[in-house]
Amino acid sequence: MDTAGRRFSGEGVIRATANMRDRGNGLGGGYAVYGLYPEYADQYAFHVMYLSPQGRRDTEAFIKENFSLVAEEEVPTQAVPQITDPPVVRRYFLDINPGKLGELAEDDYIVDRVMTINTKLGDSFVFSSGKDMAVFKGVGYPKDIADYFCLEQYKGYLWTAHGRFPTNSPG
Repeated sequence: MDTAGRRFSGEGVIRATANMRDRGNGLGGGYAVYGLYPEYADQYAFHVMYLSPQGRRDTEAFIKENFSLVAEEEVPTQAVPQITDPPVVRRYFLDINPGKLGELAEDDYIVDRVMTINTKLGDSFVFSSGKDMAVFKGVGYPKDIADYFCLEQYKGYLWTAHGRFPTNSPG
């Protein structure tokens, strides 16, 4: 973390998680990066996984109905042999239309819309929904997830990572 807000590569964090591979079980890994999208620092950045074209159509219609869409794009990925059958992952940079808030605070509005997508719309899952930050996660070891999402190309002022590890090991 750079407390002055200077952005840096996550290579050190990625390397550290690679060193911990033997401690994990390969069933989940991920990273959160703050200061990732300075050009969209005032917008909410939604990262959404899609399992079907219909899930994407339904979710994008919902997003356009509930937000002002500033920008959208596919999250860059690369083939990694250890990551099998990955979902399509897209990111959306969103503003809240003031008329949509009603009595809700912005944070409550975001939580409500994310929960609607995740529980009522099929084949889609919002796994990151903050401002100037993002989560990158999946099934695999953290290093494999970093490689899959091309995380060496990103910079942020705070990086954190996790790897799933067995909690029922004897000893």
